[in-house]
Amino acid sequence: MPISRRKVLAGAGVTMALPWMESLAAAAPTPFPKRFAALFMGNGVNEDHWGSEGSGAAMKLSKTLEPLEAIKHKINVIHGLYNKTATGQGIHPAQTGSLLSGAVIQRGAIIKAGTTIDQMIANKIGQDTAQSSIVLACEQPMTGYHETNFSMAYSSHISWQSADSPVPNEVYPSLAFDNLFENRGSLRNMSILDRVREEAVSLSRQISATDKSKLDEYLTSVREVEKRVDGMRKNKDKAEDTAKQRNKPVFTMDRPANGLPEDLRDHARLMCDIIAIAFQTDKTRVATLLQARDLSALYYPFLGVKDGHHGASHDNNSDGYERIARFHLSQLAYLATKLDAMPEGEGTVLDNSCLMFLSNMWIGRKHDNSRLPLVLAGGLGGTLETGRTLDYVKAGNDNRKLCSLYLSIMDRMGVKLDKFGDAETRLQGI
Repeated sequence: MPISRRKVLAGAGVTMALPWMESLAAAAPTPFPKRFAALFMGNGVNEDHWGSEGSGAAMKLSKTLEPLEAIKHKINVIHGLYNKTATGQGIHPAQTGSLLSGAVIQRGAIIKAGTTIDQMIANKIGQDTAQSSIVLACEQPMTGYHETNFSMAYSSHISWQSADSPVPNEVYPSLAFDNLFENRGSLRNMSILDRVREEAVSLSRQISATDKSKLDEYLTSVREVEKRVDGMRKNKDKAEDTAKQRNKPVFTMDRPANGLPEDLRDHARLMCDIIAIAFQTDKTRVATLLQARDLSALYYPFLGVKDGHHGASHDNNSDGYERIARFHLSQLAYLATKLDAMPEGEGTVLDNSCLMFLSNMWIGRKHDNSRLPLVLAGGLGGTLETGRTLDYVKAGNDNRKLCSLYLSIMDRMGVKLDKFGDAETRLQGI
């Protein structure tokens, strides 16, 4: 029996989990699964254009938050939260290493952080799915040490499975896609849909017209993603051959020579598509996406910005950096909108999810992390009211802890803790 209760199509060297279908649902209704995902952009935002006012239909979103306008009734913009253990410890790695854990990180050769919220949830509910979590990134990790004597591992990873072990980031869309469908061996270059076609045709005869339409839409979306992944798989294989010829590791080469997509827009969208498919099919219920790491070296020629991400963040209140922040926020909007178009019972997959977008700083030019930009999307199975602006800027330090939010989210995911990071109480008003 597969771990997930969802219907699965199997073919030669591949397994395709399917979305929820009413025709195949058990007679006794069961609650839909709750999902959690964290999306991260390093080095803060343009504080002049990050803001929101009001709630419901009257909510007003600032320029950087405009991509969320169409789904503002399903988001919460949260102002003023901070991670106390990451303040006053130095810049960059110290501001990132405990972002999702609230742990006190350690300087020197031995890394020490803490288990992050995504992995706490995965440890609790991961046994119910084929993959306990997926950890993706659009940028390779850094090695070595920062001038503050903190390991660059803290700047390169947001998901940690234990105090001394970050979860490896998967940066290649082709590998993330193949892992999602258990696609392996010599048939990797053969279409997944071709290998499950007979089972799909047989299934379509057994389900309702509504579910058949849903199945057709799902297979079409998978094929669209598969086509884009196929070209990237070829680029990755070529990069590995080049690396062997040069006798150097692939990760030391710049994109696109390292096989990563040259256009960051393609890379980010594909990673969001993979998370969407994983959530839709209940392949996993936990995901993280590191869009741009702390000290990021990403470039944005399509935004008309000449400086790399980190350099641009030192002029974070510029128009160029605002476009960078809006681009990354638009990936949250894209993923949320995609999940909201996936019916699940009387609601959508987004209604049963919580997507969290955040950064490790507020003002990059000052390395100021006294408050953090943060947006939630999704209602988490009806347990999270949405369409709100929540402002904790003047609530007092004890009442604006980021880890208090994490406790509140974990409560709703079935993870009950007395304490997490520096917090022992839940976030009031969430």
